[in-house]
Amino acid sequence: MDFERYPESSFRYLTRADVIEATRRIDIVDAVAEALVLHSEGRSVLPEEAYLGWTTSGGAAARCLAMPGALIKESGPVIGLKTINASVANPDRGIPRSQGFTLLLDVDTARPVALMEAAYISAMRTAAVTALAARHLAVEIPRTLALIGCGTLAQAHATLLLASVPTLGEVIAYDITPGRAESLLAFVAGLPGGERLALKAAAGPRECVADADLVVPVTTVTEGYIEPDWLKAGALIAHVSLDDLTQEAVSSADLVVVDDWGLVSDDPRRLLGRMHRAGSLLGPDGLPRPGVTPLPGARRVDASLADIVAGRHPGRRGQNDVIVSNPFGMSILDVAVADRVRAQAEARDIGSLLSL
Repeated sequence: MDFERYPESSFRYLTRADVIEATRRIDIVDAVAEALVLHSEGRSVLPEEAYLGWTTSGGAAARCLAMPGALIKESGPVIGLKTINASVANPDRGIPRSQGFTLLLDVDTARPVALMEAAYISAMRTAAVTALAARHLAVEIPRTLALIGCGTLAQAHATLLLASVPTLGEVIAYDITPGRAESLLAFVAGLPGGERLALKAAAGPRECVADADLVVPVTTVTEGYIEPDWLKAGALIAHVSLDDLTQEAVSSADLVVVDDWGLVSDDPRRLLGRMHRAGSLLGPDGLPRPGVTPLPGARRVDASLADIVAGRHPGRRGQNDVIVSNPFGMSILDVAVADRVRAQAEARDIGSLLSL
């Protein structure tokens, strides 16, 4: 027997197919740009994420992340929660590595207003940060895209970059698993505009990046391998998987850009956070980590991507500059995109109404 009377309330439930349909009329890059600028202006709430890791019965690493966030927009706050769960062994099972949901809440009642599949939004907003970086930091006419790692994130990047960087004429791909690069390139060939591209599977990561104007590593590595002399003059490296560059590649870059320095510097696992703890990387304010003595020649982080989007930093200064964009990833980006998905779904009656 229930102990309290709850009036019936409904929320909109969106499957992956529903989310994809709703995003057809959404500018995801614009949503991400707006969220980054709001965050840089202090108009966001970004609590610490909750992390639960475990080992599967087969010995693989698995984890659950729960990431709340809020944006304070002129039209009112947008409040939500993303959960994304993953097992590194899932691709061997023939299923994607990660899956989850994004929840949006009513500002006044705190009740759910929308629940939607999270993995598509997560992949596309990650690619949107890269597309935004390319818009503001790539060379004037980027021709060649290198993708290292050929899974879901590579597909998302190819989809969005082909649409947003019309000068691309070549895509080069590499993956340590045989056949995956070829599968990705077949996917790229089927995208709108894919038929005009030169497509190449590289024999190794150095060959993959050597001639690329835009380098996008989307891997699961934990040790850097991309050296500074691998990179073409003028290259923009969207360091999506956060550990593919060597320390020397970061230190020698002409411009180093992050999405949120607090998140990057507080993380002890990823490259830039480790460099900050070692004293070889300083914050945008030029300061070392408290209690850490900076090493001679320590490299300073130049700016946030929002600083460049908002015009507070000039960004690229020369066409030969090598630039590193290091996007740690923030739940407010998922919330921003999810809110636009919700609005489209309501306007077009996409999805299902469910009762609590």
